[in-house]
Amino acid sequence: MDPQQIIDRFQHVIIQIATPQGTGTGFYIKKENLIITNDHVVKGNSEAVISGKSIPKQTSPVHFNDPKYDLAFIQVPAGIELPDIALSSNGEIKDGDQVIAIGHPYGLNYTATEGIVSKSKRLQRGINYIQIDAAINPGNSGGPLVDKEGNVVGVNTFIIAGGDNLGFALPVEYLEEDLRDYRQYFGKYVLKCPSCSFLVTEENIDGEYCPNCGTKLEFPSLKKDTEYKPSGAAATVETILEQLGKDVKLARRGPYSWEVDEGTAKIFVNYNQDGFIVCDSMLCTLPKTNIGPMYEFLLRENYGLEEMMFSVNNQDVILSTFIYDQYLTYETGLETMKKLFANADKYDNILMEQYGAQKRVTDES
Repeated sequence: MDPQQIIDRFQHVIIQIATPQGTGTGFYIKKENLIITNDHVVKGNSEAVISGKSIPKQTSPVHFNDPKYDLAFIQVPAGIELPDIALSSNGEIKDGDQVIAIGHPYGLNYTATEGIVSKSKRLQRGINYIQIDAAINPGNSGGPLVDKEGNVVGVNTFIIAGGDNLGFALPVEYLEEDLRDYRQYFGKYVLKCPSCSFLVTEENIDGEYCPNCGTKLEFPSLKKDTEYKPSGAAATVETILEQLGKDVKLARRGPYSWEVDEGTAKIFVNYNQDGFIVCDSMLCTLPKTNIGPMYEFLLRENYGLEEMMFSVNNQDVILSTFIYDQYLTYETGLETMKKLFANADKYDNILMEQYGAQKRVTDES
């Protein structure tokens, strides 16, 4: 099977996962009716935001965490029909085998990188990982590692910082072990003790401790009231987004990053280390011909706009505004963002209807 066939097969089962701490990748297994990802992608959260080509963006409960193998399972929303993919039947992979890592690195949806198996069994922290030279980047975590037959042979898990394409995937046999363990508890939350591998549930947990070995555990489903709550400028931004009718849980792309839709426009809000809250509204793309009149329009609008500015990055037309955190209040932030949101949708329609701009194509389209 060639790489394009593999990508086509997997594109509908690859799931983007977001929590208040960041983003990652997951993949759907039809037989188990679960979304598989890494524990570190959803750690400490009783739910995660999921989205994909066949799954509208929504929250879904985390049902299983295994810190030792770095695996987690997420519930599949009701009424979702996704294609089936196969786990490698023999779990056997050899040095030099060709593989493809699929995921969402840096938020770039449905990215696939080819490589080879550098070492089929590389012992790290007591676990034999598959070492690969296919590039694995932040956001790839939890995605599938696929062989040339299109079977999942591992779960992309971590890289060595500073290494040149030193990536590691958890072999599929560890995943199958956790799937077997979880079947008897399907639909309930289970935490696999990192010390003794005992399956801990709400019914058998001893306070905050494993009933088998006494290890103190982080049990997110029992601590929903202590889950992530933003503070400072991030809290103000989320209050404003809620006032503007946005679901902040679905909007979060990390502790200081949000993504929302406004009409036909997509708006990214980022609170950066320099103290600026930057709001970029991604509008349409440049027309294929007769670009001059549209450039003239954008320049004229920039001259008259207050607190906002048009820019063009490659083919993308962007309407931006920013606020310095020291001057951010609920009132000023609400007025600034409300104005951007209203103008984003308005200008997107003007540019497409009057100047022949192209509708922005997204990975989900």
